Amino acid sequence: MQDLAELINGHPDGWVKEMGLHVSKATAEEVRCEWEVTAKHLQNYGIVHGGVHCGVIETLASVGAAAFAMQHGLAVVGLENNTSFVRAVRAGARLHAVATPLTRGRKSQLWEGRIFDADKRLVAVGRVRLLCLAPEDLPR
Repeated sequence: MQDLAELINGHPDGWVKEMGLHVSKATAEEVRCEWEVTAKHLQNYGIVHGGVHCGVIETLASVGAAAFAMQHGLAVVGLENNTSFVRAVRAGARLHAVATPLTRGRKSQLWEGRIFDADKRLVAVGRVRLLCLAPEDLPR
């Protein structure tokens, strides 16, 4: 099973780089990352913006779903992201996230992502539904 973590971490720009995420594992079975919360992650109350949690969960789910789809000559696009925010986090915290598949069919995949703090307390949890497409059917 190919691990895409080095490829993702080596990309010179994009959302993963901007958010300071370090992907430690990226396979069709599991995707993991970690990052330190800084000012760029915060909303006006000084806690992590919910969009960051949504973005991390969607990114990990998308990477894992793509790793699986590529084995079948397919690509994926996100259809739905439902993320719940469980615990507020401030700058300086170290967060860890993991995403795993719940279902993987011929046409769609459903992945679950969880974000934890350094004390292994749940910070956010979400599910991302993705559509599997032939590369030529991707939106242009």
